[in-house]
Amino acid sequence: MMLRIVVRVGLAVLLLSGSVNQVAQAQGKKKQKQNTPFRWVNKPSKAYANLPIQHKTFRSRSMGADVGYCIYLPPDYDKSERTKSRYPVVYYLHGGRPGSELKSVNLSAFIEKAIRSKQIPPMIYVFINGGPMSHYDYPQIKNGQGESVFIEELIPHVDSTYRTIASRKGRGVEGFSQGGRGTTRIMFRHPELFCSAAPGGGGFATEKKISENDGHESDRIVFAEGYNAYDTARVYASSEKQKQYPLRILIHVGTKGSNYENNLAYMQFLEQLGIKFEKLIVKDVPHSARLIYERQGDALMKFHAQNFSADSQ
Repeated sequence: MMLRIVVRVGLAVLLLSGSVNQVAQAQGKKKQKQNTPFRWVNKPSKAYANLPIQHKTFRSRSMGADVGYCIYLPPDYDKSERTKSRYPVVYYLHGGRPGSELKSVNLSAFIEKAIRSKQIPPMIYVFINGGPMSHYDYPQIKNGQGESVFIEELIPHVDSTYRTIASRKGRGVEGFSQGGRGTTRIMFRHPELFCSAAPGGGGFATEKKISENDGHESDRIVFAEGYNAYDTARVYASSEKQKQYPLRILIHVGTKGSNYENNLAYMQFLEQLGIKFEKLIVKDVPHSARLIYERQGDALMKFHAQNFSADSQ
């Protein structure tokens, strides 16, 4: 009898020890994932091999460092009869923080399918690296100029390297979550660069908090005064830029997404400012760019295509 008790206790200890080790390993992996250092260049692994993208880099003069980006070129880009053709470009701003040019490239499969099936005309998509603070300029961090690297260096590099329509009439910007926040700030700060903008699932409650608390996102993270989606919209609405560079805007969000309610509140805010926009509400979809693209990606891509066509007339 005593032997059975000892054996059972021993097994229980082993099982408990194994469970604790599994939990510790899982927590360790989670912590390791959270502590992954930011890199301006993130080379794709074999897991990305089947996606229709190319990983490229350019040299940032301001940082003296290489910066990675991924680019989708339409199927006819290299065909001999199209070598003089120029293409509109959509810049896609990833979600999450810190940045990586690989974070949203799975959307390229939807883009490829839509173009090959002729649902949309050929376009170039560029998946950017938003920097350590994801699409913010944040000088408190070395080489933390996410927005400036995008606007002042990546766009000119893409225009000089590929056959783009190198003006606002052939340039769009889109993003989701952190990228939705970034798209909104950037489209209002630089309407002279883009004719089409599609912010999605942005955390506008956080942007409002930053606006109302002197740039404080938290005790640790403080942005420059006015550097948020609320104040940039106010400036745009009250300036001549709204007349000179009218933006075509499509705000998209899933009804099951964590930012659904604050997106509705932000739309109401834009209406109060007199800023025109369209909205795409995707029913029963959570906070996921991929799931929104599964349901309504064609609508987003067609939105940009129509804007490029309208501006070319």
